[in-house]
Amino acid sequence: MPARPPSEYVATLCEMMAPLGDVRARRMFGGYGLSIDGLTFALVADDTLYFKADDGNRPSFAELGLEPFRPMPDKPTTLSYYPPPDSALDDRDDLLVWARSGFDAALRAAAKKAAKSKRR
Repeated sequence: MPARPPSEYVATLCEMMAPLGDVRARRMFGGYGLSIDGLTFALVADDTLYFKADDGNRPSFAELGLEPFRPMPDKPTTLSYYPPPDSALDDRDDLLVWARSGFDAALRAAAKKAAKSKRR
């Protein structure tokens, strides 16, 4: 059975972030994972966009009081993905700044993982 195309919302997000590279959407756990060059840098769950965060960009999200993604709202578990401010969804240039920070976090995570496996 062929894969269903992404929702209109996800397709629009991919178009908005296209200047960063070939943004691919893949269905994941009822939502979508967004990736460039195989690196997942964003999630879409319940029509909410979240960008990957680490020590390098998490303070920017926290400064605005943005909360991390909770896959199960009734549980305390969080993932290191944060939503951009609402205003970023109305301004492509602003969205690209947040998306770039998420992609940079994905690059740092991949480099860290590669260095760790090299040591083994």
